[in-house]
Amino acid sequence: MHKPEHPIRPLVNWRGAPAYKLARLFTQKIKQLAPLPNIHNVDNPKDVIKKLNNTTILPHFTLDSLDITNRYTSIPVAEAHNIVSNTVKENLLDPQTQQELLNWYDVITQQNYFTNSDDILIQRNGLAMGTPTSSLISEFFYKT
Repeated sequence: MHKPEHPIRPLVNWRGAPAYKLARLFTQKIKQLAPLPNIHNVDNPKDVIKKLNNTTILPHFTLDSLDITNRYTSIPVAEAHNIVSNTVKENLLDPQTQQELLNWYDVITQQNYFTNSDDILIQRNGLAMGTPTSSLISEFFYKT
């Protein structure tokens, strides 16, 4: 049980999604062309363990666990698009590369459906859960 009176939110595996490879490519290209310090995100649970192992924890420190509710689904896709657009312009990318990346963004963020049991559900708000791009786009969004 996750928490009493709070059901576990569904986990979405995006690996079988039609835009999965495009999302991975988008993430790689953006990281190369407009790098972020990744101060708010971790790559995976192993990354968390590695960072904690390399951190000196003094006796007066307190460790906390934050439960962020609906982080990705609360990010407005159109506003995040504008932020990504401004970021690629600031990084002096040529117009053709800018447009290509923004087209990829649109394809990835419009694919917001998933299955649960035998039902096809549509996520109506925010960034898709489970996509490789959501943490990166949220980093851009919260950076501004």
